[in-house]
Amino acid sequence: MAYRNRLTDNELQRKLDSSGAVLIRGPKSCGKTESAMRFAGSVLRVDIDENVRDAIKTAPKRLLLGKTPRLIDEWQVQPDLWNHVRHEIDERKQTAQFILTGSANPEETAKLHSGAGRFTTLNMRTMSWQELGVSSGRISMKELFKGAKIDICDEPAELEFIVDKLIIGGFPTLLEKRADQAADLNRAYIDLLAEADMSRVSNVKRDPLKVRDLLRSIARNTATPAEITTLAADIHEKEDNNISRPTVYDYLDALNRLMIIEDQPAWNTHIRSSASLRKTPKRHLADVSLAAAALGADAETLLNDIRFTGFLFESLVTHELRVYAQANDADVYYYRDTSGLEVDAIVQKRNGDWIAFETKLGAGQIEEAAENLKKMAALIDTDKVKPPKSLNVVTGTGISYTRNDGVNVVALGSLGG
Repeated sequence: MAYRNRLTDNELQRKLDSSGAVLIRGPKSCGKTESAMRFAGSVLRVDIDENVRDAIKTAPKRLLLGKTPRLIDEWQVQPDLWNHVRHEIDERKQTAQFILTGSANPEETAKLHSGAGRFTTLNMRTMSWQELGVSSGRISMKELFKGAKIDICDEPAELEFIVDKLIIGGFPTLLEKRADQAADLNRAYIDLLAEADMSRVSNVKRDPLKVRDLLRSIARNTATPAEITTLAADIHEKEDNNISRPTVYDYLDALNRLMIIEDQPAWNTHIRSSASLRKTPKRHLADVSLAAAALGADAETLLNDIRFTGFLFESLVTHELRVYAQANDADVYYYRDTSGLEVDAIVQKRNGDWIAFETKLGAGQIEEAAENLKKMAALIDTDKVKPPKSLNVVTGTGISYTRNDGVNVVALGSLGG
């Protein structure tokens, strides 16, 4: 299968040019190694090379020899490599020496010294619609940050098509799979996560049944700011199973280390209102297809439960916004205050520029979403925070255009970096 260019490819080249090593982080099978291979001069596969375990004790420097950049794949299997790489960079005093990839963060007890001044990091996610070729990318986040108006474009997507894409997801290995084939593979991913990865990540035996229960609860509460107590209570109610809050915390920590879940933090900003801002993050699985897989949902299930499918669509859009935001040196938050006003996503650059998004699966709720965005924007204290560069409603179907009030309507099939 031919390599599909990733939006992170340019970022990887830029960071290689500026640092001795780049650490690529992301969930298993998201494409880290394939991307790194396009830049690597040589490769060390730590998880399958039988010589690594002995060499790390007797001759660690030999593991680092090879044409640069040297790719050290699944480095976290031997965390001591981090410090050896760090010292090697200090000795060589050159950029683009190493690429480290890993599908799990090492335990906090691992003695890793700071890589400051030597390492840069790059986060990889599963493939976005633009990278998959599903979105034309005609409406770029870069242009939305400029406040550009949208020329009307029509790149429609039927609901059935969107549901299929929710089930298939963005793992590169599923590029040419049908929805039913992808569903089988994504459910196997969940099974392996529950039965092997969760215990292996820190050598602590974890109950596969409880892992599955927690993943189902996260999936049912996707794109919502669900508290730990909510997840535990949901498991008790739905599964007739006992799982304590400390166990939920422990399992969530392991899932975070495996990068299977990604929190969407609440936006901390200044508002002209007596209301206060909520702080609980929204929780998303690394790919929306994993939520469908954890619940065993198929196309018929999702087509018959449009409300839940709407939450999955919001999670998909959040994933897309994260990929495109990273390409624009920005991060993704959400807005919610104690008055009940909520905006699905705020994308903010480090310089303070920001744009806002509401997500609606169909076109019937555009008016409500636009009013919501304008209401939130009016609350922002512009003496302390810049006004928004654009307000946007992302839809699954329909045309893309700029409304008379300035709010953009953007079909997901047109959105890009």
